[in-house]
Amino acid sequence: MRYAIVSDVHANLESLTAVLARIAEDDEVLCLGDLVGYGPNPNECTDLLRARVSACVLGNHDVAAIDNFGLETMNPAAREAIVWTQSVLGAEQAKWLDGLGYEVRTEEFLLVHGAPVNYFTYILDKAAAAEAFSATDAQLVFVGHTHIADYYSLDGEGRLEHGHRQQGGTLALEPDKRYIVNAGSVGQPRDLNPEASFLFYDPEARSVVWERAAYPIARVREKIIEAGLPDYLAARLGAGR
Repeated sequence: MRYAIVSDVHANLESLTAVLARIAEDDEVLCLGDLVGYGPNPNECTDLLRARVSACVLGNHDVAAIDNFGLETMNPAAREAIVWTQSVLGAEQAKWLDGLGYEVRTEEFLLVHGAPVNYFTYILDKAAAAEAFSATDAQLVFVGHTHIADYYSLDGEGRLEHGHRQQGGTLALEPDKRYIVNAGSVGQPRDLNPEASFLFYDPEARSVVWERAAYPIARVREKIIEAGLPDYLAARLGAGR
């Protein structure tokens, strides 16, 4: 079995469609949250994913859209987008999101949005990664939240390493190391590559492969403006930041 892992779709239907087109029918799809927020198609993206995923966790934008949790801590553009999302999000879609949990744990891996236990913490450096490793005994943790495709590894001697996968690439998982692997963002990448980011995990091959998918950014920018969402949310898509 191969897993396709997506995160931070942020209501970007065009990017999600491009990513799903690259995933085989027999791949098991996992989602790390933030299906909504920022983008113009929250219902369509939620419907596509709930029909396709075998597991999904809540992101901070999902929770904010459901019950305003954390809304006061968001920047003005993000907050405005959540208020708009609440005005268009269907009852069925909101109910499905509200039924998701904050983590999914299997024998092989842990799925969380941002970090273990402190689910909406950003892992942006080795110090944050060290705290995340200490919060769980999982050997392999998949995260999103930062919108940056990268990974951290920890060996038995306590040595912590970090690597970027901005342009895609492969990571061979070593049996004596633990890993925190970030899938990047489908709908709003922030690693200076505007193409949608997602990954494949093959347990048998012990490998993680990041991929980037081009999509019609100009069309999404138009839809954001047409919806009355902040211009900034449209402009940043082309910059990948």
